[in-house]
Amino acid sequence: MNQTLYRELKADIEQSLSKSQTLGAAVAVRLNGETFLEIGVGYQDLNHTQPLSKDANFYVYSVTKSLLATASLDLVGKGVLNLDDSIQLHLPDFPLDTSITLRHVLSHTSGLPDYGGMSTYSNAVKATPTAPWSEATFLKLATQNLRFLPGTGWQYSNIGYVVLKCILERVTGLSMQQLLHQVIFSPLSLQRTFVPKTLDDVAVLAPGYTTLFGGPELQNMTSLYHPGWVSHGVVVSTAPELAKMIEALFLNKILSSALIEQMLDPVHILGKYPLFEKLAYGLGLFIDLESPYGLVAGHTGEGPGYSVAAFHFPNLVGSRITIAAIVNQDRQDYGLVLVHRLVEVLKKLLETQP
Repeated sequence: MNQTLYRELKADIEQSLSKSQTLGAAVAVRLNGETFLEIGVGYQDLNHTQPLSKDANFYVYSVTKSLLATASLDLVGKGVLNLDDSIQLHLPDFPLDTSITLRHVLSHTSGLPDYGGMSTYSNAVKATPTAPWSEATFLKLATQNLRFLPGTGWQYSNIGYVVLKCILERVTGLSMQQLLHQVIFSPLSLQRTFVPKTLDDVAVLAPGYTTLFGGPELQNMTSLYHPGWVSHGVVVSTAPELAKMIEALFLNKILSSALIEQMLDPVHILGKYPLFEKLAYGLGLFIDLESPYGLVAGHTGEGPGYSVAAFHFPNLVGSRITIAAIVNQDRQDYGLVLVHRLVEVLKKLLETQP
């Protein structure tokens, strides 16, 4: 990349961070299978003395769902799973009579409840951030009344992905870390991406700031917020490695094109949403069906300390672009905001190239 463009992109990110009073961001852009930009902008400390590294580690939060979906489709391709399998086929003790399929769970059309808006959950996180609920406690929520009959509605459900994780571990005999390492991390030679289990495991995290645990002052959550509070498990990665994973998915380096097409098939259309023209959800992926940049697919992640987004643009002025953006402060959809700012600059650049 020429230095003029580098400075332009860096200045654009700096301006956005300054305007929103956000500490720092790590950003990676891949162009046609090659590294185009990897940069850390801003700071990792409240005193603005330590620059944020481009290789800083973060929780990627719900972008993990795309990786779990990828592992699921890999098993579908191998004939181990079928998208129309009922979850009871693989979890015979699951205490719901209604048939819920893997496709329902992957697409958030299962009707399973979620804990996102539950006061008992949010109060527990704040009261004991270092001591998460057990998997069994999360799964008990799935036995409550369905929000709707499977396949008749859409509601984002972390609980559904807890069920999915249990199925993946049951049918493979592998832990989530072992499975994702086998399907994604190892084939892509990732060095800094893993699934943590304990607070000791996440000592490598870049400071992430929040007021969740007692404001109004920002507080670094990395030694407080146990990864077990992300009920379906959470991946730790860097912006460059996250971009590499999302790109590899769409370049057929992990799954066949037929399986990717199934992930991209919109199961439910949500409609107009900030920064999306016609938002839909496939299997573990958000999709914009009417974006001015052509097809857009990827996922966001939000949680204490970080805001994350990783999206692929398969035909941006004839080029394949993947952008991952992570900020070290929990600002709703801010990773997504940065992705859209960067793609606007890149579109203009590509349009002016001979």
